[in-house]
Amino acid sequence: MNNKKFTYQKSGVNITLADKFVDFISKKTSKNRNRSKFKNIGGFGSVSEIPKKFKNPKIVASTDGVGTKIEIANELNKFDTLGIDLVAMCVNDLIVQGAQPLIFLDYISTNRIKLKKLKSIIKGITIGCRMAECELVGGETAEMPGTYGKDKFDLAGFSVGIVDNKSLIAKNKVKKNNIILAIPSSGVHSNGYSLIRHILKKKKIKIKKNSFLKKELMRPTKIYVKEVLKLNEKKLINGCANITGGGIIDNIKRVIPNGLCADIDLSKIKVKKIFKWIKNQNVDELEMLKTFNCGVGFCLITDKNNLKGIYKFFSNEFKPYPIGKIVAGKTKAKFNDKITW
Repeated sequence: MNNKKFTYQKSGVNITLADKFVDFISKKTSKNRNRSKFKNIGGFGSVSEIPKKFKNPKIVASTDGVGTKIEIANELNKFDTLGIDLVAMCVNDLIVQGAQPLIFLDYISTNRIKLKKLKSIIKGITIGCRMAECELVGGETAEMPGTYGKDKFDLAGFSVGIVDNKSLIAKNKVKKNNIILAIPSSGVHSNGYSLIRHILKKKKIKIKKNSFLKKELMRPTKIYVKEVLKLNEKKLINGCANITGGGIIDNIKRVIPNGLCADIDLSKIKVKKIFKWIKNQNVDELEMLKTFNCGVGFCLITDKNNLKGIYKFFSNEFKPYPIGKIVAGKTKAKFNDKITW
């Protein structure tokens, strides 16, 4: 008779290691606990206060991940910027409606807990939260043996923001003859990596041996929170769009009211070198525009008289520039000319 006891650890789940990771997160986030008096890490639920400056607050929530950019990170064994990506993909959605990010939670699921890797990811998340001026208040780390392959894992982020009703950015503020500004992206951000990986595989390209791709494909997503919230505070924008999955073609339509159309001049888009490289791998222009940001990370819709006021909030690297205007129409968006690749 076999008297060996079954244990959770023998099944592949190490609770002791998970507890050490939670302790690390608690210590890491204690340095950033600038808004809440509550100690949330390690509890069952997080508690946060609504800042008193909001008189008629509305809650805005978003969730997202970093997609198969994870696989590039695995190949390069580089995880320190994935957390920034995770925060960015969530909070950049909140600010589209003018919401100030308040709290952030993460979900990490993995085949087996590897502390060094997970600590690196968490460090990135805390950096991203600092950039977005929000607080990491909790999350979940799930060790699930047999569900993922060796060294495989997934990430998800959840963010909650708050905005005064009078400052809520809604479609009805967008007017005919408003201009559309493009804020440059930092690079690929966290969309389209399945297509990139398909190209790398088919062309047998090893990114470890390509310094350009190694740098560009792990470049973290730009967080636009500080700039956009300042613009909204100064009442300098009527609408905005986060250019994520679906590229500029799909995302700009989401913020245009019925009866109006975003008239985009594609020839004005300043394309970054990484997108030229992707395009040159035999990807047609429409596919590029529907998959990648192509250099436009975020769009602003504003009155043309606001241009000078808007420019002063941006560094030269991310200075917005005009790419179109709002006209009457039923199609929500139309795209003229071609990108200069």
